[in-house]
Amino acid sequence: MHYKRITLLAGHYGSGKTNIAVNMAEELKKQRENVAIADLDIVNPYYRTLDSKERLDHAGIRLIVSRYANSNLDIPALPQSMYAVTDDKSLSCIIDVGGDDRGALALGRLAPKIREENDYDMFLVVNRFRPLTRTADEVLEVLTEIEYAGGLKFTGIINNSNLGAETTADTVLSSVDFGRQCSEKAGLPLVFTSIQASLADELSGKIPDLFPMILQKRPTE
Repeated sequence: MHYKRITLLAGHYGSGKTNIAVNMAEELKKQRENVAIADLDIVNPYYRTLDSKERLDHAGIRLIVSRYANSNLDIPALPQSMYAVTDDKSLSCIIDVGGDDRGALALGRLAPKIREENDYDMFLVVNRFRPLTRTADEVLEVLTEIEYAGGLKFTGIINNSNLGAETTADTVLSSVDFGRQCSEKAGLPLVFTSIQASLADELSGKIPDLFPMILQKRPTE
């Protein structure tokens, strides 16, 4: 995959943005020296990039995250370090945008400089098994809301349809038409279908543009 300097991932809670962000950052690190992952999800009760700090440190990937991460404080201000995303042009960055309006509004503070540089992709991560993104029409509604709040246009869609630990190859295969419909409805390319790495052999050749991932562990694991 060819990466722009900035790659943004957005989607509803539970869509799987963070797993994808961590794995994309690791892939990007194989291509470029100065890589960071930035977490705009200021308040999120689900997985966070901070939960993968040890994994990212081991890979030599910089983590930019609010010091209020994994707390219950709703702090609207971005950390100063977050502006390195737009100001340091030597930095290749994966940005995990928040799963609701707060995250998209935080993105809005970076959006003018991102648009000005025009070296970015923004991908909508969709999971047909999650509420509010079960159909292509629902996905289009979510896409429009995030674009309005964040001030940036999407450039592609990632199909990350899964049922967590219960996901099988058939689960993923059943989402292929959904991913295609979302792509057609939005008028955007389907960038890839992300899967757990353990399913890669079983799905190879059956779905184009697979992106196998090593999934995050829960903090207690």
